[in-house]
Amino acid sequence: MQVLVLYYSKSGNTEQLARAVAQGVEAVAGVTALLKQTDAVTEADFLGSEAVIAGSPVYFGVMAAELKKVFDDFITTRKKMEGKVGAAFATSGDLSGGKETTMMSIIQVLLIYGMVVVGDPMSATGHYGTSCVGAPDEVAQENGAKLGKRVAELAKQLHG
Repeated sequence: MQVLVLYYSKSGNTEQLARAVAQGVEAVAGVTALLKQTDAVTEADFLGSEAVIAGSPVYFGVMAAELKKVFDDFITTRKKMEGKVGAAFATSGDLSGGKETTMMSIIQVLLIYGMVVVGDPMSATGHYGTSCVGAPDEVAQENGAKLGKRVAELAKQLHG
């Protein structure tokens, strides 16, 4: 079973957090993470995954245009994504830099795609997803892994 960890990263911070999320996915037996930047993801990657965990830096309080473009370009797959698991993560340059609104912009798209959306587990922060300011520190990386593991476990329960 495959989980797509989809992200856009300009500075490398979101990529670092995406890698931590993918490690969490890989911690679940029988589940593999497909780590893809927005410019490399294909429709087949999207459709071939039982879950999508999407991440973005904060750009004006919402997801980066590069991530939104993927969802726009793949809109014809929308009905085929129904019932798959979705989750979000974000990075920002400031403590109050819009991480939650960015994750909500991603979650909004996942809901419109008909996906079963989850936040990070209570053992992390129990909120909308995983986030950090700047480069992810050890705690943010652990929380990212917890989010990846949670999504992989749920996808396995629903589709395994």
